Amino acid sequence: MINKKDLSRREFVSRATTIAGSFYLGLPWTGVKRDTKKSRVILIRDEKILDHLLRPDSSRLEKMLDTAVSELLDENDHRKAWGQLIQSEDIVGIKTNQWNRLATPPALEAILKNKVLQCGVKEKNISIDDRGIRSNSVFQRSTALINVRPMRTHAWSGLGSLIKNYIMFVDSPSAYHGDSCADLATIWKLPVTKGKTRLNILVMLTPLFHGIGPHHYNPEYVWPYNGLIVGIDPVAVDATGMRIIQAKREEFFKEIRPINPPPKHILVAETRHQLGVADAGKIDLVRLGWEKDSLI
Repeated sequence: MINKKDLSRREFVSRATTIAGSFYLGLPWTGVKRDTKKSRVILIRDEKILDHLLRPDSSRLEKMLDTAVSELLDENDHRKAWGQLIQSEDIVGIKTNQWNRLATPPALEAILKNKVLQCGVKEKNISIDDRGIRSNSVFQRSTALINVRPMRTHAWSGLGSLIKNYIMFVDSPSAYHGDSCADLATIWKLPVTKGKTRLNILVMLTPLFHGIGPHHYNPEYVWPYNGLIVGIDPVAVDATGMRIIQAKREEFFKEIRPINPPPKHILVAETRHQLGVADAGKIDLVRLGWEKDSLI
């Protein structure tokens, strides 16, 4: 039986940063039922999702995703829930992340494509891509985007997040590296992306919580969290993931060890760019499934 707990009133766990602003800023797309006062975020975990090589079980992963989407949209039938997100006439780009150390799981990519097909979208109008999206005709013609990537620390932005995942839509990603990539949210306002994102999925199966230098990766700093964080609001989803990463760092290092550089882009996405909400008090967080060591 799935247990649910609303943790939306908990303190925003990151002592190294503060969140300014006290007003709710919504998203431009309003095609689904949602709380008009808070951004709903679903955290779902499965104790048995990973095998001994940390590979996800496809059937369990699909069940996790269907359950999360159903809960997100207050719809008992997961097929109807997906139908609220994607219509048969849509042209759908599934934006993944191909970083070889911690890529979007192929099993999850396949599940997402199948969900879009089940919504009646023609296969020719679906594409899964990352670094080639600027020359990908489906992405350039897209009416709908699904944004999915693993959470990890990042040398320039502090965190490789859902907001950052759209950096490949621009010709010169390095132009956004200043000030810890603070203004990444502006990419979400470009014609190729604006108002198109139907679903954001932050993969928290095996997050990376620490590293030093560009392209860092050390298996010592990866752990089986066994989760997905799902929402319409990318800022709220990223902020929830950020809280978990910060909590893991404090647990592991036995001291306050702020994410470095600070992931300004998540907070600034709310306070400067009005993309969504980062303040935990404005997030309706619903936890489903396995709760042990959730860190939030």
